[in-house]
Amino acid sequence: MSFKLEIAGKAPLVDYAALTAASFINNGTEKSLEIDFIDDKVVSKEINSSLRLVDGDKTITSGPEVLSHLADKFPHLFLEKSASEPWVKFAYENLTVKDFKKLSVDLEKLDSHLSLRSFIVGYDASVADIAAWGALRANAVMGSVLKNAVYINITRWYQYLESDERFGGVVELLTKSLAEIRKASKAGTKKETHKANFEIDLPDAKDGQVVTRFPPEPSGYLHIGHAKAALLNQYFAKAYHGKLIIRFDDTNPSKEKVEFQDSILEDLELLGIKGDKITYSSNYFNEMYDLAVKMIKEGKAYCDDTPLEQMRAERMDGIKSARRDRTVEENLRVFTEEMKNGTEEGLKNCLRAKIDYSALNKTLRDPVIYRCNLTPHHRTGSEWKMYPTYDFCVPIVDAIEGVTHALRTIEYRDRNVQYEWILQALNLRKVHVWDFARVNFIRTLLSKRKLQWFVDKQYVSNWDDPRFPTVRGIRRRGMSVEGLRNFVISQGPSKNIINLDWNIIWSANKKVIDPIAPRHTALAEDHLVHVKLSKGPEKEFSEDRPKHKKNPDVGTKKVYFSSDLLLEQEDAKAIADGEEVTFMDWGNVICDKVIKEDGLVKEIQATLHLDGDFRKTSKKLTWLAADKFVHVDLVDFDHLITKDKLDEGDNFEDFLTPKTEFHTKAIADVNVKDLKVGDVIQFERKGYFRLDSTDNGLVFFTVPDGKSVNKYGAKA
Repeated sequence: MSFKLEIAGKAPLVDYAALTAASFINNGTEKSLEIDFIDDKVVSKEINSSLRLVDGDKTITSGPEVLSHLADKFPHLFLEKSASEPWVKFAYENLTVKDFKKLSVDLEKLDSHLSLRSFIVGYDASVADIAAWGALRANAVMGSVLKNAVYINITRWYQYLESDERFGGVVELLTKSLAEIRKASKAGTKKETHKANFEIDLPDAKDGQVVTRFPPEPSGYLHIGHAKAALLNQYFAKAYHGKLIIRFDDTNPSKEKVEFQDSILEDLELLGIKGDKITYSSNYFNEMYDLAVKMIKEGKAYCDDTPLEQMRAERMDGIKSARRDRTVEENLRVFTEEMKNGTEEGLKNCLRAKIDYSALNKTLRDPVIYRCNLTPHHRTGSEWKMYPTYDFCVPIVDAIEGVTHALRTIEYRDRNVQYEWILQALNLRKVHVWDFARVNFIRTLLSKRKLQWFVDKQYVSNWDDPRFPTVRGIRRRGMSVEGLRNFVISQGPSKNIINLDWNIIWSANKKVIDPIAPRHTALAEDHLVHVKLSKGPEKEFSEDRPKHKKNPDVGTKKVYFSSDLLLEQEDAKAIADGEEVTFMDWGNVICDKVIKEDGLVKEIQATLHLDGDFRKTSKKLTWLAADKFVHVDLVDFDHLITKDKLDEGDNFEDFLTPKTEFHTKAIADVNVKDLKVGDVIQFERKGYFRLDSTDNGLVFFTVPDGKSVNKYGAKA
């Protein structure tokens, strides 16, 4: 039975949609769909089409029918099929038109549909997105349209999809294959078939039966690394029509609080993540205790009172513990009487799994699986005096709760054999462990312990500080939920560990906020310059102007016009006597005389020249009427540490950034008084800002836009 997609690589209309659908399949299944690029002459003779899908005895040559067939065959990969079908038809019939006049009508329809959406249908890429993107990618008319953002929502959507390897990767594959076709044609040989295989499949994943889990410890606030793990677990659960469990790994009462637990649930909800059920590891303390007793009775675990430092040294050197050969009876007594009751003797002991004290993989060197802790638990109180470790707890609860695929960051890879040993030793059901790379950012700490240090030392205000990589921190800095989700999904479940620049995620965020952020004006307050206009209005007046020139749905604002205006000192210094400049949203002004004193501009005498051509001026300046403004505080931030990546042995306290918060006093147009805390806007020529507080005046935080340096402060 063959399963192959043949595409005419040099055909006038390459079917990018079919090729992209193939990359989805090779991303998400164990079975690769073979992709073969054929010379046009072969196609024209045999099938008179630009593609052919061969599935066993069935051959399909229609683009829409190919997509429909693949969506039926792999329903967990192609979501929202029924809702997508009208859009697939629309894409093939309407978006392939070469007459721009006719095409523009349908582009306006698609642009309007995408104004408040990341995807055409639903919350992830579907067959509708594949068809529409493929049609536009193949349509030569669209090159300049997309480049110049004639339809801003289409451009945003298109560029985001192309940043996804499943879409953008097919362009590279096609280019490479065309080169090989030409080379083979010249040499008179047949090129080798290429398979697009991105290896994102889960082992033994069955549609409707996949169960994933996100198990945060309630010992801190959710950070961006946790967000990636949560979103990926949700992604795979939905992709296979399965279930997601949110489970709190609450086995260390010394660090855990209800506050952290509640904040995690709130942040997950904010990200649109809702588990099919919420559970707690503490629900299974009795079961884990019984299983630990079972291990002792079977000679698979022993109690050890070796001093901590000595135990660490012995594990490091692969030396057998003196307590390893304790009798089963002695181990049971210590565990069930002394450790369970938190006695003096019990506190000196821990329970260790008896695996292999000299194993090359040090995680197998008799790891600790239970230890005493007299701190009351936030859910079970003082009922327990000892608690299972993470490595003992997780495989057991995964097995009990029916988890099929345990997605873990790659730093746990050495512990995977320990995870499997626990399951086998206790005769529990198999759980597939699947690794993905954690998300790392330069000059950023993700350790809860280190983040807590910054809070305790008051280097930051709290866990929601905008310099923190917590979900609350980056949200307070201006990250949109959609931008965060898009970034995580675009990164995918790669196993490659890299340190990302924050510019990457902020660039993804800009694509979301730019089409909808209202435009306002702000001027740095230091040494403002009055511009006295002749031929200006005799009396101050206002007009309604759009808040966003490319998106009228954002609404209108009041712009006040006067003969007494204000400019920033920095702009005024750059103006020469007699120079004509453009005042944005008004018109041209001739600056007759620039009056300076002690190196500062004190006043500019100017003439309003509305007949002037703004295309001929080199300076486009922001301004405000002299008596129509409000005071604002613009705040920018730098990273908390100065080194891109801390090496092993580095003390992060040696790399603290001396100053990380920068304030600029400014004035802004009066419309900003109507904003609500959390609103994101753009101050023209300054960048994006989020209103953080109105308690003591209007405080705006800069929202990085993906460029290396912001207007106010250091690196983004």
